[in-house]
Amino acid sequence: MTNLLGVTRNSIILLAAIILAGCANNPEPAQKMIAQVQSALSAAQPDAQKYVPDKLKDVEGKVARLQSAFDNKDYSTVVTAGPAMLADVKDLATAAAAKKSDVTQTLNGEWSKITAPLADQVTAIQQRIDELGKRGNKQMARGIDVPAAKAAFGEATTLWSTAQAAFASGNLEDAVSGAKDVKAKLGAVADTIKLPPPAAGTTAVAK
Repeated sequence: MTNLLGVTRNSIILLAAIILAGCANNPEPAQKMIAQVQSALSAAQPDAQKYVPDKLKDVEGKVARLQSAFDNKDYSTVVTAGPAMLADVKDLATAAAAKKSDVTQTLNGEWSKITAPLADQVTAIQQRIDELGKRGNKQMARGIDVPAAKAAFGEATTLWSTAQAAFASGNLEDAVSGAKDVKAKLGAVADTIKLPPPAAGTTAVAK
C-alpha cells in the first residue's frame, strides 16, 4: 500500500513536471495569456488613469513584469501567473468604475445646485439691460456702462451655452467648471447694472 501511494505521488509530480515542461517549450498558451491580460488592461486603462491612477501604475508594473517573462521565453511563469494577473486587472476596472460613479454623482449634484437659478438670472439681467437701454431711462442708467455690461453678459451667455453642451455630452467636469464661471460672470454683471433683488417668492439671483 505504501509503495502504491509512493508510486501515485511520484506519478503526479512527474505529470506536473511534464505539463510545465510542455508550457516551457510551447509559447502558444503563454502568448494567449499575455494577449488576454493586455486586452483587459487596455480596456480598463482610460477610466483607471482618470480615477485610480495609483492602482493603475501598480498593475501596469505587474503586467510589464509578466511581459518581460514572456519575452525571456519563461512561458511557464506566464501561464502560472497569468490568471492572478487577470484578476488584478479586473479588480482595477471595478475600482475605477466605483470611483467614477462617486465622482459622477458628486458632479451631478454640483451642476444642479449651481445651475438651478441661472435661467432666471439670465432673464432678469437681459430685462434689466433692455430697460437701461431705453431712451427714457437715461437717469436710471446714469453711472452704468451699459455697453460694457452688454458685452460681459454676452460672454456669460456664450459660456453658459458651452457649459450646457458639455453637460449634454457627459463631460461633467467641464460642465461644472463652466457653470461656476458663468455664475461668477453673471454675478458681476448684476452688480454692474445694479440689478434690484428679486421680489419675495421668486428665485434669488445667484452670486
